[in-house]
Amino acid sequence: MAERFHIAEWYGHPYMDIAPIDRVRLAQHRVGAHTMKKADIKRLAALQEKVIGAQLTPREQDRLDVLTALFEQQQEGEQPCPFRTDMDHATCTKPGGVCSLRLYTDDDGPFRPVEGDRGMIRALCPYRFHQDNAAFRHIGNRLLGDPTPSQAGEVGFLESTGNLDSAPGEDVGRIDMILVAENTPEGAEMKWCAVEVQAVYFSGREMAIEFGDIQERQGVAAMPVEGRRPDYRSSGPKRLMPQLQIKVPTLRRWGKKMALLVDRAFFLSMGEMQRVEHLSNCDVVWFLADFVREPGEDRYRLEIVDEFGTTLESAIEGLTGGIPVSLEEFEGRIAGKILP
Repeated sequence: MAERFHIAEWYGHPYMDIAPIDRVRLAQHRVGAHTMKKADIKRLAALQEKVIGAQLTPREQDRLDVLTALFEQQQEGEQPCPFRTDMDHATCTKPGGVCSLRLYTDDDGPFRPVEGDRGMIRALCPYRFHQDNAAFRHIGNRLLGDPTPSQAGEVGFLESTGNLDSAPGEDVGRIDMILVAENTPEGAEMKWCAVEVQAVYFSGREMAIEFGDIQERQGVAAMPVEGRRPDYRSSGPKRLMPQLQIKVPTLRRWGKKMALLVDRAFFLSMGEMQRVEHLSNCDVVWFLADFVREPGEDRYRLEIVDEFGTTLESAIEGLTGGIPVSLEEFEGRIAGKILP
């Protein structure tokens, strides 16, 4: 069947390591039926901490009992997310639970991952980049001089001027993550940088088809039924590029940098960009992640394997990933599509 993309990591587990019976169980799982809200998780933690040193009011005790029951249902009915760091007891909220894809083959042998760069893991879920905060520590160290920066997620950046569907002052645009240095002198100005995290979308039919096939095969790993591919055009030019065009000019006026966190395969799918060697001369810095695994490790581990500084203009050229055809060529294509 040549080569096709299939699951690389499923609910955090390397797909090829999962036992057949567990593949069937995961294929049958439905995400979200028992997921608690983040606010309820925080409230539960606060009540659990309070009960250690003080007596709860009857109302607080009732609330603790309810939240404890909900938590037990969540732990029993949901799959944990090993990568999220924004809350305690995080569970997977991505329908289907597929963290990443990779290319497989069964040519001249058994079903197996393709070797080399084309066999790299392609992250589908943004939380895949949060593993152990390793990427954010690296970015904090490089751009802020602080390997343990504070994090502020989904910070409002654009406010509506008022229109049909939003009131004046309402947030209409956010930055994924702001990292703030904690090692600055007391009274110093806040030192921070912006981070945009971009996973890749995939093009093709829904993964539920593969989940059904996994159950029919009783969990035996095999080539997928349908062909799929990472959709870098939708992920890059259509999603990430407008984010840069909107946000980077303001950040540049403020004297702040934009860090772009993507996997290495995403970066290699783009067009050529001009590298800026010194951080002081670039608008954006690409931080390229790869997912590696040493013998004895039960998961793939995120590592930042390269950095690439560019101007905004060069980043847009790279995301566009092409050059216009000549006028004559384009008009010839028009003529070829005109209906008789």
